[in-house]
Amino acid sequence: MTTLRTLAVLALLALLGAPIGPRPAAAQSPATPEALQAAKDLVSVVSKDTTRQIVTQVTGQVWPLLERGLRAKQPDISATTLADLRKEFERIQNDYMSGLMSDAPIIYARHFSADELHELLAFYRTPIGAKALRELPQITAEVMALIMPRLQQVQQQTMGAFSKILHDRGLEI
Repeated sequence: MTTLRTLAVLALLALLGAPIGPRPAAAQSPATPEALQAAKDLVSVVSKDTTRQIVTQVTGQVWPLLERGLRAKQPDISATTLADLRKEFERIQNDYMSGLMSDAPIIYARHFSADELHELLAFYRTPIGAKALRELPQITAEVMALIMPRLQQVQQQTMGAFSKILHDRGLEI
């Protein structure tokens, strides 16, 4: 379940344009109040539906495992109770994911000017921008589903190829 939560967070961050992984340090000026307000407006538009969609997708993947575990320990658990528990699970996830986004505006405001943030906000209010907000979580989930089964193999191949380079240079890890 931790892996799915991590994937959901990474998917949300990727969707919102946050860099994943280390980046070279760049000189950044402090956010102006106007940029910070524009970033808050942008994050409120971008994260609202996206968070809900990611929570729904993660729940769809995780809930069958949780339900099986509950049924194994309490075979007489009712469908109504399970439905209520699923709603609670989604609410908790939504609260958690929403909390993650509370500091996002300051990051956006450090990387974009107020004018750029207004342009992004205007884009997400267009039909194609709104469609991007609706579709990107599903696209991200599908891409992650494609990548995850192959990730361990790619990591092994990468380390094998890199180990050969190290060996050829007389180095080792």
